[in-house]
Amino acid sequence: MATVLLADSTWVLFVNICLNGLTTGFLYALIALGYTMVYGIVELINFAHGDLFMLGCFFAWSLVSAAAVATGSTGALLLLLAILLLTPLFCAAINWSVDRVIYRPRRSAPKLNLLVSAIGVSFIFMNIGQLWGGAQDLDFPRLVEDRNLLPADSGLQFSLIDAIVISVTVPTMIGLAIFVKLTPLGKAMRAVAQNPMAAQLMGINTNRVISATFLIGGALAGVGSVVYVLKIPTINWAMGFQNGLYAFTSAVLGGIGNIPGAVLGAILIGMVYSLGSWYDARWATTLVFLILIVILVFRPAGILGTHTREKV
Repeated sequence: MATVLLADSTWVLFVNICLNGLTTGFLYALIALGYTMVYGIVELINFAHGDLFMLGCFFAWSLVSAAAVATGSTGALLLLLAILLLTPLFCAAINWSVDRVIYRPRRSAPKLNLLVSAIGVSFIFMNIGQLWGGAQDLDFPRLVEDRNLLPADSGLQFSLIDAIVISVTVPTMIGLAIFVKLTPLGKAMRAVAQNPMAAQLMGINTNRVISATFLIGGALAGVGSVVYVLKIPTINWAMGFQNGLYAFTSAVLGGIGNIPGAVLGAILIGMVYSLGSWYDARWATTLVFLILIVILVFRPAGILGTHTREKV
């Protein structure tokens, strides 16, 4: 009997860890999509994207602080809807501005020039975050009751916040895929990604398309900020670096420039991180970056990526 109980408890723990890894993967996916969209269009690894996500978390925290967190459930729901609308707009505006002021004038410069510029923007964002929120961790108020949706006797944990994270993330990703596949702007994005010069000769305004890509990528970072603070209500100025690296690893693992690949890679990274934390929290981050090294060595294009021949 003791052996059976031990087996049951281990199985329940494993399922709980997988559920947590799935939710974590969806969080990373929203950030990874911003990386993969920008890279797919302009072949720029925008290292400032993770810190844009951090600024989105601070913006949401500032909105909640200013509203003094309404005590009623209706007030909390309205506040949640407000930050879910305003935070993506805030991040989209910042991302568009950075592209307009910093990246666009260097569009024809060597790729290394753009990469160094992105790193510089990242440091600027981190310093803004430190001035904004200070050097200490900030606690984000609970807007949603973190109650378990599964029967108590099952031993499984899947909270209301987990359900909200998935219910926000999945429609966002599906909507993005439909947008890129079916809308005129989405088709223009795919044309620019395939051959910017040919797209421009066909009458497509490449600068406008790239600006729209930065807007959408910033909005995704904003959505990711909101669902992150609901799930993990502790934020600080350095959080963008680590979460940005996890998201970048997710994009590379799935195939950077590939939207379904970014989502798949994020879910896999979330699972690996959660299982690694189960074994030893100190090894979780090591496992994530070990996967990055292995995928770069043995399959640089990623799981769903395809090898492309360099145009000369």
